[in-house]
Amino acid sequence: MWEASQFAKHWIPFCKRYKVEPRAPAVYFSTSDSSTNMSHHEEWLSMKILYEEMTNRIDTVVMSGQIPEELQAIHKGFSQWKPDMSSKKHPPIVQILIDGKDPSALDNTGNALPTLVYTAREKNPEYYHNFKAGAMNSLIRVSSVMSNSPVILNVDCDMYSNNSDSIRDALCFFLDEEKGRDIAFVQFPQNYNNLTKNDTYGNTNSVVNEVELCGLDSWGGPLYVGTGCFHRREILCGMKYSKDYKEDWNRGTERNPCDDIRKLEERAESLATCTYELNTLWGHEVGLIYGIAVEDVVTGLMIQCRGWKAVYYNPPRKGFLGVGPTTLAQTILQHKRWSEGNFQIFLSKYCTLIYGHGKIKLGLQMGYCIYNLWAANSIPTLYYVIVPSLSLLRGISLFPKMTSPWFIPFSYVMVGKQTCSLIEALLTREITVQGVSKMGFTITAKISGEDALKRYEQEIMEFDASSLTLAIIEFVALLNLACLVCATSNAVMRGWAIVLEIYFLQILLCGLVVAVNVAIYEGLLLRKDKGSIPWSVTLTTIVVVMFVYLVSSV
Repeated sequence: MWEASQFAKHWIPFCKRYKVEPRAPAVYFSTSDSSTNMSHHEEWLSMKILYEEMTNRIDTVVMSGQIPEELQAIHKGFSQWKPDMSSKKHPPIVQILIDGKDPSALDNTGNALPTLVYTAREKNPEYYHNFKAGAMNSLIRVSSVMSNSPVILNVDCDMYSNNSDSIRDALCFFLDEEKGRDIAFVQFPQNYNNLTKNDTYGNTNSVVNEVELCGLDSWGGPLYVGTGCFHRREILCGMKYSKDYKEDWNRGTERNPCDDIRKLEERAESLATCTYELNTLWGHEVGLIYGIAVEDVVTGLMIQCRGWKAVYYNPPRKGFLGVGPTTLAQTILQHKRWSEGNFQIFLSKYCTLIYGHGKIKLGLQMGYCIYNLWAANSIPTLYYVIVPSLSLLRGISLFPKMTSPWFIPFSYVMVGKQTCSLIEALLTREITVQGVSKMGFTITAKISGEDALKRYEQEIMEFDASSLTLAIIEFVALLNLACLVCATSNAVMRGWAIVLEIYFLQILLCGLVVAVNVAIYEGLLLRKDKGSIPWSVTLTTIVVVMFVYLVSSV
């Protein structure tokens, strides 16, 4: 953060002068070269050298594990991190790296720099820290002392601004003379910049971003998805809706530039202690809500149930981009957290159908249920991909014959659903790829080594993980393959016309499941790299499939 504060003195004027997009230097320099910037070639090259020198200094310190003594003397904030501290146990630390109200805080062109504050809330094993929700609430309180600005932007650490107009766009909604006073937050979609051509793991969330959230926008607003969101500070802190509400855009923390900075930092540190929230409404009615894995979704729901509305804004040039999962294990883990957290909302006192009854529109309640019941939907999904296949193996017909009039509604539902999904995927995919820059911004936590990243770029699915979820996926794939082989053998012996008349829809469904799982069969039988399916998972799954097959064949 300190290095960034020094680099900003050169980077901010450069961005303004040449209208740089995106303004994240890591992405900008990875997607731009000097040949495309001939008008300012020398300055571009000089700025890139400054950036590379900064990253090298940071990497050197990270690898050594300690701050050099000459750097510790530059800023007192370094000395607060004592050797006996750790990320899990340390006092609150607040350091003003750039004081925007200090006349001497200027960039290299003489213009004022924005305030930059480093915050590390207190961590103590004796107190539960509530993860992201706790961190956000601490930041809300600390920022109230530093600026108390009316609007707060929340962006995850692995995301960056891809469109410098995003702030202005959000303010346009808040300042709208007719409907602005009703709006609590403006939500941008969650997009990633490291997607492959065919989006191996489906991380575009295209149907969610381009269809579902747009639909919810007409019922009172989208979900709060936890990143890329502009909130009104007062509403995020528990304010209820009032027709007479009027934002004071001139309010803020007024202080003299000569005031004692250390006293201000100490006051802010007192708001970031482990004990500050004890016996308060923080995490219950104020700030982000505790006790739910998807604290963002339940917080947005509470805000809307207080009478406020939200806006979903998805501009052609994406507002914010981040790093998506690059392995199947990471993708499954992320979806597992989302689905479990949303189901937790459905089973809690915040259940949309109960908590939101009479407070938000029925359409919005049903919209929330799409995500709240995402985990529960796995049960009928598993039934759908297992039972028809097993019935096919046993010679049991679950659907009407092709010659029966009742075959029409069943075939209509199946074909119609798949066609609708295909059209949605094709149309939204075309929209999603516009305005998204190529890979160039990476966070180590979401990459499992160079080999895994290389396979991801080649669109080769990564299975190098042993988990129950992977075993279930492999079980479904192998079971349907075995059932399809048996159905084909049966058709050869009895005649295709007879078998298809009775089992057409079951064979079609089984065939679709097999087609979807081609990558599983490759990882199981053809691939020999480290990303293939572990033999421990494979052997266990084969034994289970054989057992089920034998039991079903009896």
